Amino acid sequence: MATGNVVDLKTMKSETEAISASRRLTAEGYSTEETRPIIMGARQSHGSQDQRDLIGSNPDGQGIFAYILMGFSVLFIVCTFPLSLCFCVKVVQEYERAVIFRLGRLLKGGAKGPGIFFIIPCIDTYRKVDLRTMSFDVPPQEILSKDSVTVAVDAVVYYRVNNATVAISNVEDYGHSTRLLAATTLRNILGTRNLSEMLIERDSISHLVMSILDEATDPWGVKVERVEIKDVRLPVQLQRAMAAEAEASREARAKVIAAEGEQRASRSLKEAADVMTESPAALQLRYLQTLSSISAEKNSTIIFPIPIDFLSHFLKPHHDSASSSKKF
Repeated sequence: MATGNVVDLKTMKSETEAISASRRLTAEGYSTEETRPIIMGARQSHGSQDQRDLIGSNPDGQGIFAYILMGFSVLFIVCTFPLSLCFCVKVVQEYERAVIFRLGRLLKGGAKGPGIFFIIPCIDTYRKVDLRTMSFDVPPQEILSKDSVTVAVDAVVYYRVNNATVAISNVEDYGHSTRLLAATTLRNILGTRNLSEMLIERDSISHLVMSILDEATDPWGVKVERVEIKDVRLPVQLQRAMAAEAEASREARAKVIAAEGEQRASRSLKEAADVMTESPAALQLRYLQTLSSISAEKNSTIIFPIPIDFLSHFLKPHHDSASSSKKF
């Protein structure tokens, strides 16, 4: 790799120096793929060093007083044996881990469990951490959207602890901290979206909030598995306005559909009239069909059939007078 001869990860004191070196190499012409391992290597080296500093503690750093206390504790265990086993032997479940502190410092070896582990009374304390997936409801957040609409949004978050030692040592209360961070992240993300985007793009917003939470809670030993937006509650007046708008839109579409139906029906009637004009017998058959359909119903309608030819005698003089008037 071209960057291997330029930057030494061991000489970097912080991740900030790695980022500055990466930017300097990028300005000199190196590609992003070549400079990315610098930051990743710095994170891994400093992370492993912090882990060694965190877990590799032992009583030697506290002087001879630590050995004296340990000796008294062991002597107490031996003198009160087997009663002392009730205080020394502890059990954690399959889904739990125990983080042990000896004289206030993390015991070497990391978290214990599952099963049986031993502690020394008086100098050892431990805390149990549940590794199962846990969930909590984000309280309804009053959010002003990008288009100046006030909405109340609530969500549910699923998370679990993937590193018990870090979850106990790096944060006071990882559960409470995750809850507060989820609420603030939800407000920040939804504050940049319009109301229509909140209602339509729930899945994309949930994935974005989950990725941000997962990245922020990684130093706490917490893994955010899923974020779901439960409900987006609108003000009552806005709900009424949207309902009126939707009703008006539906009525407009219904009128358009009815008008299109009338237009198609009129075209069909025109075509039928053209066909009947070409064949006078068709009009007579249609007349007889209408009489048949009326007589089939049980009603008190009295019909006096009049031949079509009888009416033509009354219409013909009128037609002749109209044509003569046009000649003059």
